[in-house]
Amino acid sequence: MKPLKFGSTTIDRLVEIEQFWADSAWLYPNIRPDQVERHREVLGPALVEPATGKLCLSFHSYVIRTGTANILVDTCNGNHKHRPRALWQSMLQSNSYLDNLGRLGLVPEDIDIVLCTHLHTDHVGWNTRLANGCWVPTFPNAKYIFSRGEFEHFLKLHENQPQFPVSQGSFLDSVLPIVDAGQALLVDMDHRVEGDLARGVWLESSIGHSPGHVNVHVKDGGQHGVITGDIFHHPIIFLEPDLINTGDWNPELARQTRIELAERLADTSSLLLTMHFPAPTAGRIVCRNGRPCFDFLAR
Repeated sequence: MKPLKFGSTTIDRLVEIEQFWADSAWLYPNIRPDQVERHREVLGPALVEPATGKLCLSFHSYVIRTGTANILVDTCNGNHKHRPRALWQSMLQSNSYLDNLGRLGLVPEDIDIVLCTHLHTDHVGWNTRLANGCWVPTFPNAKYIFSRGEFEHFLKLHENQPQFPVSQGSFLDSVLPIVDAGQALLVDMDHRVEGDLARGVWLESSIGHSPGHVNVHVKDGGQHGVITGDIFHHPIIFLEPDLINTGDWNPELARQTRIELAERLADTSSLLLTMHFPAPTAGRIVCRNGRPCFDFLAR
């Protein structure tokens, strides 16, 4: 994704894993092979692997630079995290994420705010890093913003059954250490991060995939974008809107949230910025034959 310029605000994509080929039935348990086959040509080989029919995902964050703050949205998988039910993200040891941050001209100390759209493993991993056997905040000068409803839901699960690690252990290794360090800020789902509705960054409730999931809105210079966390995982969802993601907390509510946002953004100038669409990642929603479709921006 090319850097996006909204007035004096810049949005960059920060990549951890550029391509991850996921089995379609793992990503969407109710998908049928004929649904993938039907859309293979429209989606193309960058999104559907020709030999296997697997779907391409990316794992990335966004860096928003407003001129007054450097804001990081979601933090991918992270290193040295034990994820027994997701071996592809377990015990990673890669320098790519922080190296790519450096290519944007930033170091961890430069990040002022970390926004987590929700608290699943692949969105909080780089919240912390391992130092001398302890989990410490990767971004030592940042306030980490969590939706209060999301945090309280996960905390209750943790307190009620501590013998069962919440979210494969990510609540313990990537969320609670932020609280212990005094860097967490629990907010309502309509929290204004900075500025106002004419020029600023703010949150919006988008529950369904998780109980406190939020979108991140960015507006400046008359331009508007929405960072959507896990509302949309792969562009096939626009072609098969009844698909259920394997991680949905409330599948019907997730579906309603997804459809409402797609209809609201359709045929507007607003950009859609998802957390898992591979490059060129950003795009707009347009109506075709009476339904919302997704068009990537040119590379």
